[in-house]
Amino acid sequence: MPTIVVLGAGVIGLTCALKLSKRKENTVTVVAKFMPGDYDIEYTSPFAGANVLPMAFEATSRWERRTWPELQRLAAEVPEAGIHFQKARVFRRKQEAASAFKGAPPDGLFVPDPWYKSLMPDYRELRADELPPNHAFVSGCEFGSVCINTATYLQWLVGQCAARGVVFRRGVLSHVVDAAGMSHTTKRADVVVNACGLQACRLGGVMDGKVVPARGQTVLVRNESGGGMMVTSGCDDAEDEVVYAMTRAYGGGTILGGTYQKGNWESNPDPNTAVRIMKRAVELHPELTGGKGIEGLDVVRHAVGLRPYREGGVRIEKEKVDGVWVVHNYGHAGWGFQGSYGTAERALELVDEVLAEEKAKL
Repeated sequence: MPTIVVLGAGVIGLTCALKLSKRKENTVTVVAKFMPGDYDIEYTSPFAGANVLPMAFEATSRWERRTWPELQRLAAEVPEAGIHFQKARVFRRKQEAASAFKGAPPDGLFVPDPWYKSLMPDYRELRADELPPNHAFVSGCEFGSVCINTATYLQWLVGQCAARGVVFRRGVLSHVVDAAGMSHTTKRADVVVNACGLQACRLGGVMDGKVVPARGQTVLVRNESGGGMMVTSGCDDAEDEVVYAMTRAYGGGTILGGTYQKGNWESNPDPNTAVRIMKRAVELHPELTGGKGIEGLDVVRHAVGLRPYREGGVRIEKEKVDGVWVVHNYGHAGWGFQGSYGTAERALELVDEVLAEEKAKL
């Protein structure tokens, strides 16, 4: 029976473990410093919004194309997963009309006539009178999407994995190869799936210099947004700031954002940034406070998450490190949830390739 260790318990590691565990012949262990329920600046997934707003260009859209049907199914059929349907509106500013949001990696979300118009339900372009007034928005679109209560969903993934025999172990590793010896069985792992996220820039045997944090500051409020979720291609305050809002399922609150500050490791929320985030959100989504301004916001907490951005995009490939087969799956930046099943599917394909190669040698 193949023995596999998944390194990392964020949404990518958990989704990989779930896909692997659906093969009954696999023995799967998840090893991580942090687990769902923990909140730490090194652990990105709990701080995500999270939602589905396709960010890829068509040539690299496989991960999101393959993930959307599963998230859509979960929203429709599995309420305990913590995902619900929500209408999304995307507003394009004149400044970014010819190119993506300057502070972020290349982003296909704001491209006119996007590839995802055939993927997302009820896609339509907005009329001029539907754009926010008194702003430099030149166009926009609307489509059906989902928002994810990350606290609920991550725990749901743990439960799904546990039901299929996955064992969870806490551990702090200095080298990726160390994970091979941490299976809950006595056998050394045949394959390590490296889903360590931002730690890929520090982990021995990986040390990926292309990985840096993309700092995201948000405000979680109790106010609900009756207008669904929205996002803009930028704002006038700074090139690394953007405006978005989404209401999580099952009382998870509404996330207001945000920033996309590459290379910034600061874990503490900046008060001035927080004020800008709230002002922009209320201005574009006045129904949040019924016209009362930011004083009408009922704040739960201010938060910072460090997205695992990787120059050149996600790394999904197999590699032999000091005699141990490693399948890498990291560098998802801000689209980990909405690309999770697609990239896990590819990781599973690579694991199968490794196992087939090793079997052929016997």
